[in-house]
Amino acid sequence: MYILVINCGSSSLKADVIDTINKKTVIELDAERLPLTPIIQINNESVAYNNKLELDAILLFCLEQIKQRLEGKIIEGIGHRVVHGGDYYSQPILIDAVVEQAIEELCALAPLHNPANLLGIRKAQEVFEGVHNIAVFDTAFHQTLPNRAKQYAIDKELIKKYNIKRYGFHGTSHKYIAERVGTYLKQDIKHLRIVSCHLGNGASACAIEFGRSIETSMGMTPMEGLVMGTRSGDIDAGIVSFLQNKENWSTQQTEDFLNKKSGLAGLSGLSNDMRDILQKASEGNEDARTAIQVFTHRLTKYIGAYAALMGGIDVLVFTGGIGENSVEIRNRVCQRLDFLGITLDDDKNKSTKLTNEKDVSNISDENARVKILAIKTDEQFAIALEAQKIVLEKNKVNCIPKIPIAISARHVHLCRETLDILYGKDYELTPYKPLSQPGQYAANETVTIIGPRNKIENVRILGPLRSKDQVEISKTDEFFLGVDAPVRESGNTAGSPGIIIEGKNGTTTIKEGVIVAWRHIHMHPTDAAIFGVQDQDVVSVDVDDKERPLTFKNVLIRVSDKFKLEMHIDTDEGNAAEIKTGEEGYLMKTEKVVSLNMKNV
Repeated sequence: MYILVINCGSSSLKADVIDTINKKTVIELDAERLPLTPIIQINNESVAYNNKLELDAILLFCLEQIKQRLEGKIIEGIGHRVVHGGDYYSQPILIDAVVEQAIEELCALAPLHNPANLLGIRKAQEVFEGVHNIAVFDTAFHQTLPNRAKQYAIDKELIKKYNIKRYGFHGTSHKYIAERVGTYLKQDIKHLRIVSCHLGNGASACAIEFGRSIETSMGMTPMEGLVMGTRSGDIDAGIVSFLQNKENWSTQQTEDFLNKKSGLAGLSGLSNDMRDILQKASEGNEDARTAIQVFTHRLTKYIGAYAALMGGIDVLVFTGGIGENSVEIRNRVCQRLDFLGITLDDDKNKSTKLTNEKDVSNISDENARVKILAIKTDEQFAIALEAQKIVLEKNKVNCIPKIPIAISARHVHLCRETLDILYGKDYELTPYKPLSQPGQYAANETVTIIGPRNKIENVRILGPLRSKDQVEISKTDEFFLGVDAPVRESGNTAGSPGIIIEGKNGTTTIKEGVIVAWRHIHMHPTDAAIFGVQDQDVVSVDVDDKERPLTFKNVLIRVSDKFKLEMHIDTDEGNAAEIKTGEEGYLMKTEKVVSLNMKNV
């Protein structure tokens, strides 16, 4: 299958025809310095352009050049990188007039990207008439950010009025990197804490905890976070108003200053290209040296912060043009992180040369606790695979069966050793009533869980016993008890807080295990086949109610031959949605756009 992938920027175009079955690029177009001094290469050969120096005319020319070189190959889908999907899209989607309008509305949030992305879409529709166009959003991977990471500390009414929040970007790259880490290390990313550093003209860091993005450096727009080629990254908001007053700048002039005249270019006064800055720094240029120091200082700070948020770090990844190629930047960033177990091997770092054939290099010291990897990102291939799913309708699910919904109250799972302490050696739980999942039951026995602030009595134990302790509570319980419990799937308790548990015959403190359960759907493999989903997929579920239509987003699929079809939400979510056990929902197509008039839960 041949998929055309288009990454259209305001000054560049990358368009590749990718054979997804054989995993190779058959036509590769790169156009830079658009629109005034275009340099166009196809398969590393220069192509002359002698026409209008306008972006739309150049795009049209480039796409026509690709079309002429297809040699009988049929393009079955066109995948477009779209930077900002806002709250509308959490998955790739087939582009229609509604999607185009949404991308256009979001141009204000990504002024350097969305307008060019949209232009690329429209020119592709013109040249490749009748071929499906698919949007793949940079923001989609970050839909799993917890509220505490999304929210800005500003007036809540303005937040609601303008939907102001942190969306995050480079999601396609960060997702690809996480999956590549798992493949390379032969480990399930559900058990890894990864900090991914995408460093290029645009730069961002992402904390990936057990396969989910839980923090990222870019925010409502791609301007927040790390120092970038021409973007400032984090800046005191007071500076913005100060300069507007002193320089009498308009809003647009301020935007241009922060987006196009800051970052490495602003600090160095030389260039936005790290290669140029490193060269000048080696020649003694102090401004270049300052730019490098600020860049690496900011990144080191983010890595440390993300390690703290996840309660540790297992893998540190450098990717993007700078991350993949700059020996010096990787070295500078890692120099002061040995206290986290991050220790670089200088020889491995210096000798690393990433290629398509060798796209991963382990540059960590052999005794280091944390793996340090340089990985060649491949956003184009990742976009091609996402587009292919839409073309093949692999990500569509069968919406006919309804899914029973159950409200899961707070409860505890205990191991043998803990139950012995709480109720006496070799004590056996006595069933109170069976649960919907086969073989599981609520026991007559209860415990008291004691937090730093308060305690909750009569918390039921669920059987049978497990290999490790786990306490599942709601967000309301979390604040009442005074603990900071992460949202996790059952069983993923590493780095979660501990708590005191009091039983009939004794008291113990578990070191970890307190979580807020990630909303999820239990499925038997036969159910998964009917719905067309797999274990660990994340979907949306609609509850059909004429008075108050509801959409539950970010619902985890869990598949096992021990499961019976049922969706589980906690008491907070049930109360907020006014849903009771026994109601039903519909598993929606993963490319579904959530209507703005829906009450999103």
